[in-house]
Amino acid sequence: MIVDLPDTTTSKVSKSLVKIREENGVVALGRVLTLVIAANPGIEEEAIEAANDASREHPMRVIVVATDPDEPAGTAPRLDAEIRVGGDAGASEVIVLRAQGAVARDEESLVMALLLPDAPVVTWWPGSAPEVPGTSPLGRIAQRRITDASAQPDPQGALKSLAESYTPGDADFAWTRLTLWRAQLAAVLDQPPYEEITRVSVTGAVDSPSTTLLAAWLRLQLDTPTDYELTPVEEGSHGIHGVRLERASGIVELIRDVPGVATLRQPGQPLHDVALPRRNLRDCLADELRRLDPDELYGEVIRGGLALLGTTEGEGATA
Repeated sequence: MIVDLPDTTTSKVSKSLVKIREENGVVALGRVLTLVIAANPGIEEEAIEAANDASREHPMRVIVVATDPDEPAGTAPRLDAEIRVGGDAGASEVIVLRAQGAVARDEESLVMALLLPDAPVVTWWPGSAPEVPGTSPLGRIAQRRITDASAQPDPQGALKSLAESYTPGDADFAWTRLTLWRAQLAAVLDQPPYEEITRVSVTGAVDSPSTTLLAAWLRLQLDTPTDYELTPVEEGSHGIHGVRLERASGIVELIRDVPGVATLRQPGQPLHDVALPRRNLRDCLADELRRLDPDELYGEVIRGGLALLGTTEGEGATA
């Protein structure tokens, strides 16, 4: 069910929520958090679909704030809202706020009256994100703040900005997309022979900040010289292409030549095909919502691991 509220106020939206619950039995009980989605017009539906899917694992209230940063100066203030419940909202209730003019510039006031009482708040920017998420209007009210460096015009530059502005509670999907790669590489290194890794090489597309974060994680964890190569997108697929680990007994390679499948090569062992699909928005969002405390390892990698890349002679990136 979708209820349209054109040219409205947040007070009227809140009253409509109460009315819907009284008339239709749709309650907020059991919601574990409030997810605030800050999206530019045109991309909010994809984000809502991902949130609806994730809500089946994490029942929540979803508040979507859709504003246009490029709207003409002097635009008249206006707030249009939608309330989606039932089959249109998964296991959540979705409130879509489309604001313009002066109303759009006060995002914090827009959502404050609609937050679930005594429930954690997570803010997600599926598109462009503020320079410092932790001090932005919607970031200040949240325990967790989720960005996506790959959605920025300059993904690699966005990583540097995230490192400079990092505040405990920040997260980025570039890190979340590494979960399967990290698990597979850890499994390989947990097997004999237990030899020191002498050099690491990581390759991926230039539009893949996950490639850089993977190199930073390996540099931090293995404390060994690490190279990473960023190739133009037209020369290969998107995302991470592969990892090469050098040690005394030979070279271990995990290469993804086919979308969704990587080949594991190890000295003295047959080739293995490993499922390494690129994670979609739903999987990344559900993964990040499993924890509401700061991700300390991400903080160490984004601040310390990135700084270590290139600090040893011969290390660094090529494009």
